[in-house]
Amino acid sequence: MLLSEADHAAVTAAVTQAELSTDGEIVTVVAARSDAYHDVALHWAVLAMLLALALLAWQPWPAEWLYARLVDGWAESVPPGWYLTVALIVAAAKFLGVRLLLAIDALRLFLTPGTTKARRVRRRAVELFRTGAEKRTKASTGVLLYLSLAERRAEIIADESIHSKVAPDVWGAAMAALLAKVRAGQPGEGMADAVARIGLVLAEHFPRSQGDTNELPDRLIEL
Repeated sequence: MLLSEADHAAVTAAVTQAELSTDGEIVTVVAARSDAYHDVALHWAVLAMLLALALLAWQPWPAEWLYARLVDGWAESVPPGWYLTVALIVAAAKFLGVRLLLAIDALRLFLTPGTTKARRVRRRAVELFRTGAEKRTKASTGVLLYLSLAERRAEIIADESIHSKVAPDVWGAAMAALLAKVRAGQPGEGMADAVARIGLVLAEHFPRSQGDTNELPDRLIEL
C-alpha cells in the first residue's frame, strides 16, 4: 500500500465532504510511478556507446597499445581490422554496462529529464481519466486528481462541461497544496487538501442541485 489506511480514510472523507456542495464528482488516484522509463535507459546506453566510439576515433592509441601488447609488439602498423574489432568490443561493453547500470530504478528515474516525466505523468492521467471518469456522469462533471509519487508530479483533469467554465490555472491552489505536502512526506494530507480546494471551485461553478446522486466512487484508488 502506497498510502496508509488513515490516508485513505482522510482522502475518502474529503471527497465525500467536497461533493456535498456540488454536482461535480471527484475521483482520486495515486500511483507509485507513471512509467518505467526503459526507453530513457536505452537512450543513455546508445549515447555512451557513441561517445566511446568518438573518443576512440579521436585517440586511437589505446587500440594500438593493445595490439602491441597482445598481438605483435614489433609491428610497424596496426591492421585496420584491429581498430574495428576494438571499436566493436568497446561499444558493446559500454552499451551493456550502462544498460545494466540503469536497471536500477532510482538511477534511471534520476537521469530522466523533467520534461519527459511531466509528459508521461500527464499522459497517464489522461488515460485514467478517459477510463474512469470522462463522461461517466450525466452532466459531464467528473474531475480526476492524479498523483504520481516517484515523479512527485500531479495532474487535475476535468470533464468537458467543467473545462469550459474553469480555466486550468484555477486549479493552481489545489496543485500547490498537494505538492507541498508530497514534498514534506505527507501525500495523504496533500491529496485531502487538494480535494477540498477542488470542491470549492466546483461548488462555485456547479452548486449541488436537487436530486443529485453520487455517480463515481469516493474512495482513493491506488495503482
